[in-house]
Amino acid sequence: MPTRHAPALLAFALCLITLAVNLQAPLYITYADLSGQGAAATAVAFSGYVLGVLPVLLALGALADRVGRRPLILVALALSMIATLIMLLSPSLASLGVARLFLGLGTGLASATATAYMSELMAPGESDRAATWVTASTSLGFGLGAALTSLCLLRGPTLTPGSFHLQLILAAAALVLVWRLPDPHPTQSSAMLRLPYYPSGSLAYGLAILLAWACVGLVIALLPGILRQHGLSAWSGFSIFCVISCGLLFQPLARRMASARATLLGLLILPCSYALLAWGADSGNLAGVLLGAVAASSACYGFIYLGGLAAVNKLAGQEKTRASAGFFLLAYLGFSLPVIFTGLLSDRLGPRLALIVFGGVLLLGCAAVALALWLASVRSPARPRRPSGCAPS
Repeated sequence: MPTRHAPALLAFALCLITLAVNLQAPLYITYADLSGQGAAATAVAFSGYVLGVLPVLLALGALADRVGRRPLILVALALSMIATLIMLLSPSLASLGVARLFLGLGTGLASATATAYMSELMAPGESDRAATWVTASTSLGFGLGAALTSLCLLRGPTLTPGSFHLQLILAAAALVLVWRLPDPHPTQSSAMLRLPYYPSGSLAYGLAILLAWACVGLVIALLPGILRQHGLSAWSGFSIFCVISCGLLFQPLARRMASARATLLGLLILPCSYALLAWGADSGNLAGVLLGAVAASSACYGFIYLGGLAAVNKLAGQEKTRASAGFFLLAYLGFSLPVIFTGLLSDRLGPRLALIVFGGVLLLGCAAVALALWLASVRSPARPRRPSGCAPS
């Protein structure tokens, strides 16, 4: 039987899995310098994460039913430790791409079972809080890793910051703790291949999260190099923490709003917050960067994420798992392809013009998706619904 502390132990493990994902982010520009590469190569290495996530979303949706919940969490923890070891032993841009691939695979495995496992470990009357625990622990981890590394780098430049060793120690402890957790769900045979599904009316919400996570990906992959031009490299990890984890502050408000209204509000905030963030990065204004990152986080990990996923789950009927996979597929495409394209522009035309072009496309995209959502909501307004799933980065 699940114990009273089991949900907290699982949340601890999920936080350690996602903490490893952006642990190396403040060192991206250093890896690029060591490899003699620029922003485009950095963006490609960064996008190795998506190559790990996509196979799970596309083909391994039933793996948790076949092997159980706990083994996937254990494998995800092990993969996070392997990725951290790779960067400790061989710090380079090529190693970063490989490490990001392992991190994406681990996060995908954890995402495939986190909410279901959390609900099974909770008392019957508390299982509806499972998504809240998962979203909070993963969002905190995604941002905390970069912030910890930035704190370590304040003591001086190094390729082996203490945050890497801390992740290894805590993840090893989490392995032992998760190994002792119960696995109440019985294994069962089911079709392994579950392709993503887009119910009628859901595509606009998928495009909204694509735009939102494109903005987050840009901050994580390219902002450290831009900030270095103004002597602000030490703050890159904190900007990443702000653009991811501060979205937690806005999730309670997003849950109380209708899905379409929450998503529309996020689409309104997103281009405005990006403009502030980009101006701060280009001019070396730290306050603008951090305030813009917090505002963007409210849209990306607050209103658009929760509102969009809630709407997709409502529209999906009995196909919630496949519809969620479709939603996250678009999200991760946004997390990678626009970042690579912007990195190419930055290398060829300079970071300022690259930021302007990205901002223009973001503004047009937000306007088009918002118009489509507004027209759809006028015909059939959506009610708020508590979403389920694991918040990726």
